Amino acid sequence: MLRLTWVQPEDLLGHELRQARLDGREPKAIEARWRAAGGPDAPERAGASAHRASRYLRLLAEDLLDELADLPSRFAEDEPTDLARIRSQCPHWPTGRSATAPDPRALEAAWLGRAVGCLLGKPVEKLPLDGIRALARAAGNWPLTTYFTGRGVPEELLRAHPWNRRSAATSLAENIDGMPQDDDLDYPLLNLLLLQRHGRDFTTDDVARLWLEELPPGRAFTAERVAYRNLLAGVEPPHTARHRNPFREWIGALIRADMHGWTNPGDPAAAAGQAHRDAVLTHTANGVYAAMFTAAVIAAAATGTHDVHACLRTGRTVVPARSRLAKAIDHAVRLATTTGDFDDVVDELHAAHGPGHHWVHAVPNTALTVAALTHADGDFTGSVCRAVSGGWDTDSNGATAGSIAGLLAGTPDALPDRWRVPLKNRLATTVADFDGTGFDTLAHLTHLEAVRP
Repeated sequence: MLRLTWVQPEDLLGHELRQARLDGREPKAIEARWRAAGGPDAPERAGASAHRASRYLRLLAEDLLDELADLPSRFAEDEPTDLARIRSQCPHWPTGRSATAPDPRALEAAWLGRAVGCLLGKPVEKLPLDGIRALARAAGNWPLTTYFTGRGVPEELLRAHPWNRRSAATSLAENIDGMPQDDDLDYPLLNLLLLQRHGRDFTTDDVARLWLEELPPGRAFTAERVAYRNLLAGVEPPHTARHRNPFREWIGALIRADMHGWTNPGDPAAAAGQAHRDAVLTHTANGVYAAMFTAAVIAAAATGTHDVHACLRTGRTVVPARSRLAKAIDHAVRLATTTGDFDDVVDELHAAHGPGHHWVHAVPNTALTVAALTHADGDFTGSVCRAVSGGWDTDSNGATAGSIAGLLAGTPDALPDRWRVPLKNRLATTVADFDGTGFDTLAHLTHLEAVRP
């Protein structure tokens, strides 16, 4: 039986109830109706429940999704999605643009860093924190210093915490042969195509059309898959982000943001604006802010003149001051600055965010990435290993930390051989025009877009 993930109404309803509690709506009455009808919780780790729901339960889920969307949020004033309103709540919104052009070698290091961090996190994606720690310790790789391996790991531990089913064959140290396909690399490639075709003045509609032309629907997940479905149903952007889309504050827009930062060196406001136009196809509020934050951080890092802490402060200026993401970022920086052992930082973050958030939500994952970069002082190995060791969306967090730390490192040679060499300067991807492309070529193409008038 085919159970398509991330779109079954009976599965979406549980996620929407959680999202309603997070964003200040009051879903108790609607949740009571769902429970009374026998409605299940959302799958905790998988994208679809194991069994088909009755026709009645599915129709009820559709109705309740629409009712939940109409509930007022007490955070509405503090967490807008409109760009003008976002800017009005950012008192230190960045101004001015540096004349600095990005160094192609730094861009290559950023592409490589993104791939390395993603690859490091792939085999342990979806695993709980204690499982990640146990697997690494069993292989003598804790604290993390290199790729995960199955060598020396007891079979009983692997039965309790199996590697990610789709990734182990290509992402454990003994199996790596180039960079395997992953959506964390597909989206930067799609945005490279976006800029090549439409330039920096692209619209959200341009993003939608590009996806329909170049992105197989089976390679889109969570908010992106729902938005894709909405497009095919005739729902137009930005309503694609809201219609029956409980994943609209998850991490998907954040992982699409790097290209907007890479191509706007020294102009974090422009980078954030591009990220916003991209993000609103699929996300709202904190899901959008996470993308804007990441793009602004990378735009600051692309000048080659700032340390990681200054870059993170720049990113913070494009996040509404009273939003949940702003509070999570500030908390993460304080923890990472004042706590010596990063395991203690991670435990505090999980205590603060774990109980209420799904493991793919943008707020905890952004906080973890910020903490990793801060605690490691921007060092490449320290940043990617801390980001992945903290759990949640391991490959996405590793990718973002690797992109930023790689960019700050400045050249591919600044990344240790144990990370770079297994990638063989070769990337597999769903984006057909780029399958098999080298990271040096991608850096050259990115540079062309960064200096394009």
